[in-house]
Amino acid sequence: MIEVDHLHKAYGSTTAIRDVTFSVEPGEILGFLGPNGAGKTTTMRILTGYLPATSGTARVANFDVHSDSMAVRQHIGYLPEAPPLYLDMTVTGYLNFVGRIKGISAGDRPQRVKLALTRCGLEEKENVIIRKLSKGYRQRVGIAQAIVHDPPVIILDEPTSGLDPRQNNEVRGLIRSLAGDHTIILSTHILPEVSATCNRVAIINRGQIVAIDSPEALMTRLTGELSYDVEARGDQAALHQHLRQVTGVAQVEPISPERDTQDRHRFRVVAQAKAEPGEAIAVSLIQAGFGLGELRRQRASLEDVFLNLTMEEPPMETTAEPATTL
Repeated sequence: MIEVDHLHKAYGSTTAIRDVTFSVEPGEILGFLGPNGAGKTTTMRILTGYLPATSGTARVANFDVHSDSMAVRQHIGYLPEAPPLYLDMTVTGYLNFVGRIKGISAGDRPQRVKLALTRCGLEEKENVIIRKLSKGYRQRVGIAQAIVHDPPVIILDEPTSGLDPRQNNEVRGLIRSLAGDHTIILSTHILPEVSATCNRVAIINRGQIVAIDSPEALMTRLTGELSYDVEARGDQAALHQHLRQVTGVAQVEPISPERDTQDRHRFRVVAQAKAEPGEAIAVSLIQAGFGLGELRRQRASLEDVFLNLTMEEPPMETTAEPATTL
């Protein structure tokens, strides 16, 4: 549904993105994740036809974003980071206005507007002036204008920015409900956004894609050493020596010694490459007469992966004026 191939964008001597390549399958939600200034918004604006690329190609619904820009715009719904709302309109009046400029026929428009209101949970707000809505409801209106013409592709740039936790959950649920019927790219720098919403993640840093896979696969593939937190009863030195001799264990380090009681001690046990000695650790301690209080396997989180891949501070991204088109 979306094919991006060696996309490059430069503003004079400043390179915003370089050699960006990825694809999005029909019905999929792709999380476009990166630090501020990494190139997310630039990529989104190229895909929506708002900015031209310096080089490379991008296709949306089989239309080239450069040579078939108008066709691309007819097949996408776009929510910029700042929703393009007219605050003095009612919700229904605004969606009717958007429907007209997006080419929905007069006969189909009431049904399309009603469906967008329903899908975005706006039925009770349809006659409310947008200015009087909370930020969470304004974000819903922004999503409604993006889907009112039922596009196959939806592009959302920071859709939960500035929302409170309850509003975050509501908007995430709304985005998930759109998957399957629509192909979605979700640009964000908020890690829980990706884990809660997306099928796959593309991580961009310093204008380049540094990883792309499912959140689970990224955490598995990019996990460094596997480790266990172990709490046991017994002599600390004897426990330390015993743990070092367990098959598959590479390293043993005492942790939080200030919290240890006289006979209870905690250790970080690092596994050898490709080894998972958790069961062996438990069996060995019990058979040796040590009291096992806790054994917890440590897994890399998406935050660990993100920090590992974006350790260097990215340059500030040069941007054009904020998008105001619908």
